[in-house]
Amino acid sequence: MKLTSVFLLLLSYCSSAQQKGKDNISAFLMSDSVKVTIDQPSEYLQHRPTIITFYALPNGNTTEQTMGKKMQPGDDWHFDIQHIKAQTNFIRQQLKRTNFVVIYLENNLKSWPAWKQRRPDFTQRIPHIIDSLTSLIPGKRKDIYLNGHSGGGSFIFGYIASFEKIPSYVKRVSFLDSDYGYDSSYYPKFRTWLQDVKGAALNVFAYNDSVALYNGKPFVSATGGTWYRSKLFLAHLQKDFSIEKIRDDSLIVYRSAKNNIQFFFKTNPDRKIFHTTQVELNGFIHSVLCGTVYDSRKYKYYEGRAYSGLIE
Repeated sequence: MKLTSVFLLLLSYCSSAQQKGKDNISAFLMSDSVKVTIDQPSEYLQHRPTIITFYALPNGNTTEQTMGKKMQPGDDWHFDIQHIKAQTNFIRQQLKRTNFVVIYLENNLKSWPAWKQRRPDFTQRIPHIIDSLTSLIPGKRKDIYLNGHSGGGSFIFGYIASFEKIPSYVKRVSFLDSDYGYDSSYYPKFRTWLQDVKGAALNVFAYNDSVALYNGKPFVSATGGTWYRSKLFLAHLQKDFSIEKIRDDSLIVYRSAKNNIQFFFKTNPDRKIFHTTQVELNGFIHSVLCGTVYDSRKYKYYEGRAYSGLIE
């Protein structure tokens, strides 16, 4: 489908959705392998600032499962573990003067690491995806947020690898237990971006997967999980930024002096798997609102679902 056709379809759907008072959700296939689902608010005003959050899906999940829904007997359990749509609705209630758009990115392999392995030109493909989809969203004041859970972090790293410097229109990068691919080669780009771009924010969520057990056995290496990679990422940042530990109990939190860098570490004394729980317990909400005036307002990270009444 040509982008011009997609744009006309998007405008047509937006018009009818606004008349019905519902959010505008449209989906289409891009480049024969990437399913795009765009969720725009029903009351979209072009003079307002716009946040476009690209949410790269976790391994093995469909967009519908990632969005979530009210569960019915016989439904697949995956529909009840992330609820990004309901969390989006919560965020919109807070950011009432902002057009908050979420673009879900799913590929035909249901794995961004596998998708990248089969496409050696991913450093050209991924920016094209972001730029093309950004151009479909109306308005002039558009900020880009990069977000992803699990294997979705691979998409984010693929985007960052595509540039000498992270573009200034990228204002927030969030890794929801998804920075498996982090290594020191990425750090100079993050450092320059955080130092030079006004409003740049980075937040990282991880749990101690290095001790977690699946069927009684470890499933990540001591250095391969997000716990180790996030600790490494934090150690690099602490050499150039003032970052302090502000909480140390079952949840360990580090925050920079300017509140634009935050790390959230979930301890794991019982060696459980908290991979998706970090998202479910208001993780997506917090990844967007932490460090802002809306931080922890009407919700708490890693506490009860603040969005339960918004599940559709």
